[in-house]
Amino acid sequence: MSKPLPAVVRTHFTALRVLLVLTVILGIAYPLLVTGISQVAFSGKANGSIVKSDGKEVGSSLLGQNYNLPKKNPDDPKEDPVPDPKWFQPRPSANNYAGDNSGASNLGPNSEDLLKAVNDRRAAVAAFDGVDPASVPADALTASGSGLDPHISVAYAKEQVNRVAKERKLPVETVAKLVDNYTEGRSLGFLGDEGVNVVLLNKALGESK
Repeated sequence: MSKPLPAVVRTHFTALRVLLVLTVILGIAYPLLVTGISQVAFSGKANGSIVKSDGKEVGSSLLGQNYNLPKKNPDDPKEDPVPDPKWFQPRPSANNYAGDNSGASNLGPNSEDLLKAVNDRRAAVAAFDGVDPASVPADALTASGSGLDPHISVAYAKEQVNRVAKERKLPVETVAKLVDNYTEGRSLGFLGDEGVNVVLLNKALGESK
């Protein structure tokens, strides 16, 4: 008659069996089930809300991006980017819309650096859009908390309509209609303000004739 295994050994074998069972259930079966449901029910969101234009991936509706002119010297890291007047421009970003480095500048309201940045941006945006500096919206001067928000205020989008229409030789009414079409309401109907997703708006702008 074989001698029973010591209690400590049986305990370890039991723990090992539980570990293997839970690994299969929670580490393999459950992730596969959730992934399968997400792909069937809402594959677009599950895959990153990718935006495509003419069959090519041009971004994500969840992440803002810059719309700049090509650099004159691509190898010069010190060359300042120049915004392309043919596109609606996003708000400033403390991390240049780098998806792997989200965050704000963390400059406080008493920061002289922040004040200078805001004043410089106000002058640049006003000259770029051909408007009075006093009318430039606040979101054109300050970055979002994440530095990745693709939305701008309706006021900032409308401020850019004339410039975009002129550069693209489109009727102002056509461009203004696009802004209206891509204006999103408040979250849950009462949280925050209306906004315009620049990535989606520019996609529609690029596809407009």
